[in-house]
Amino acid sequence: MPDRGRLWESAVTYGAVGATQAEDLLAFPPRGYRPLERRVRVGHGEARWEHAWMQTLSWGIARRSGVRVEPVDAPPEAPAEVRESGYTPVAFDEAGTPVQPASSRPPLAAEFAPDGTAFVKPGDTAVLISSVGPFRLAGAVRVVYVIDEPQRKGFAYGTLPGHPVSGEQSFVVEHTEDGSVWLTVRSLTRPASVRWRLASPLVRIARRAALRRYLLALSGPLPPAAP
Repeated sequence: MPDRGRLWESAVTYGAVGATQAEDLLAFPPRGYRPLERRVRVGHGEARWEHAWMQTLSWGIARRSGVRVEPVDAPPEAPAEVRESGYTPVAFDEAGTPVQPASSRPPLAAEFAPDGTAFVKPGDTAVLISSVGPFRLAGAVRVVYVIDEPQRKGFAYGTLPGHPVSGEQSFVVEHTEDGSVWLTVRSLTRPASVRWRLASPLVRIARRAALRRYLLALSGPLPPAAP
């Protein structure tokens, strides 16, 4: 992994930025990439919806899954557009044509969840650290788009140099008309190098374990309501 102090300079390690938004991702993934999609109902009602999207957009879904999230801020000498998370993500319509992204600003024009945790923004960089038995996997990622719609919110990150895989993963929470709250996790990945291709069985085990935890992370007991 590059020096953390210089991660802000690194580009993502794949070309199809924003492809997890494509409707035909599972049928037509980028060449060489393995697509995945899982959707699960995490609860019902307004309180569950508020909890789910706020946890998702503040890295809570990762932290509640046992992943350590270490945000990496751009240094003062970085260009202003980098420090202000001015990264412009790419989105695609149903025909695969690049379109204006859903959002390049913090959700609901807010910067922090009620507990003070910052919401993610396009351009944010973080190192994600997880463990499988005695093995520890760490990889740097960058938020490439944020979805900010009244009943649908989420984000995706792309991998940076040094990550075990190359690709993108998205987490989207949806509040449907019947009041149900759903989480959809989508990804497209491939081993990042020959070394990681040889270790791909371990990486797949780690990713499957993480996926199971992600799908359960938002369905636990709700926190007590504020007095």
